[in-house]
Amino acid sequence: MAHRGFSSQAPENTLSAIKKALELPYVDSIEVDVQLSKDGIPVVIHDFTLDRTTNGVGYVKYKTFAELRKLDAGRWFSKDFIGEKIPSLEEVLMLTKDKNILLNIELKTAGELYEGVERAVVALVKRYKMENKVYLTSYDHEVIRNIKKLKTKIRTGLIIEGNPVLLSEQLENAGAEIISIKADFLTPKIIMKMMKKNIKIITWTVNDPSQIQYLLQLSKKIGICTNYPDRLEAFKSTMTTSKER
Repeated sequence: MAHRGFSSQAPENTLSAIKKALELPYVDSIEVDVQLSKDGIPVVIHDFTLDRTTNGVGYVKYKTFAELRKLDAGRWFSKDFIGEKIPSLEEVLMLTKDKNILLNIELKTAGELYEGVERAVVALVKRYKMENKVYLTSYDHEVIRNIKKLKTKIRTGLIIEGNPVLLSEQLENAGAEIISIKADFLTPKIIMKMMKKNIKIITWTVNDPSQIQYLLQLSKKIGICTNYPDRLEAFKSTMTTSKER
């Protein structure tokens, strides 16, 4: 899974990063982050503020889509990407709808920060007939529960950063079929428990070579989210060659 697109080769969460990920035949999924503009347009950006990845300042939620589009989202990464724009989720769906790729869309919200974000995103996914090609994940349990009320086939998941008690119960309560867990907290015990319950496992953000190797040895069924999908593929190839020898 290419984290925020091929984010080691292009500015994260931009169309350029997504296009670069689509060029790799071994990438089967792409993770992106979604928030709402002031006028309710789902946009693809990770931070709640604009300061790190654009030449703008302040919070995403206080800018209209037109204002967000005036910002440069590529200059910070490299002069080769000067002029890159913050994409709308609709642009990302249009780019990927006919590709053999799955989208893991993280709904970025906290409390009532983006009330209705789940409805806006689900409506777009339905419009492009991509319900079977999308995961919707979030830290916010209420958002995931709300998605289930919208009567959609889209699979949903909770994002976990830690090793909480009653993990299975939390997933069940939210109606989630996926766990997206920080790699530092993924253990063989959790893997076994989740697989017994038919819960899809995604782990993030795996860039360190030794951690990549460790996870590949644990299970080939884990969705590994990385900024370096090329590095991950190289490790898989090396492991296959070693076994053949």
